[in-house]
Amino acid sequence: MDDGKAIIFSAPSGSGKTTIVRHLLKTRDYLSFSISATTRPRRTEREIHGKDYYFLSVEDFKTKIKNGEFAEWEEVYDGHFYGTLKSEIDRIWSLGKHVVFDVDVKGGLNLKKYFKHRALALFVRVKNLKVLEERLRHRNTESEENIKERLAKAEYELSFENGFDKTIISDKLGITLDTAEKLVEEFVFGKNL
Repeated sequence: MDDGKAIIFSAPSGSGKTTIVRHLLKTRDYLSFSISATTRPRRTEREIHGKDYYFLSVEDFKTKIKNGEFAEWEEVYDGHFYGTLKSEIDRIWSLGKHVVFDVDVKGGLNLKKYFKHRALALFVRVKNLKVLEERLRHRNTESEENIKERLAKAEYELSFENGFDKTIISDKLGITLDTAEKLVEEFVFGKNL
């Protein structure tokens, strides 16, 4: 797809980007999700290879780095690599769809640099770190140590907000989703809504 576009959602963990992405994928059939590769273990047995992530060994991941198979990659947490395979982007564009990314902040900036004018990079954030901490605790998926680590990382990631094309404040769900829909449609179809 010569005119394929990339819509990138990045945010500190717990800001709501995945909720936004899932909504757009359910309501916009011209979009398709880019499945990331990772070396982290599956969180639950419900996570499926090739659907939720491409689960790779560290050795396989490093081989793909060496072979230039990633549009972007990074070691997000110690020993946990994440990346976007070029083959995944090609797969989606070959279907005539635009690719949607749900990636961390550094990954989002790297993808924006990789795609240039073909990308819309959206930064999702909550009002403040207190709200973020409440959301992380409410998920009940993180240890106390992980929550502290994610909050420290979030504070750092917020410093990159200005590197993105637009910011979406994740507060009231309906307004947040409407904002995301309008920004994506303006970018994909050139509509000024």
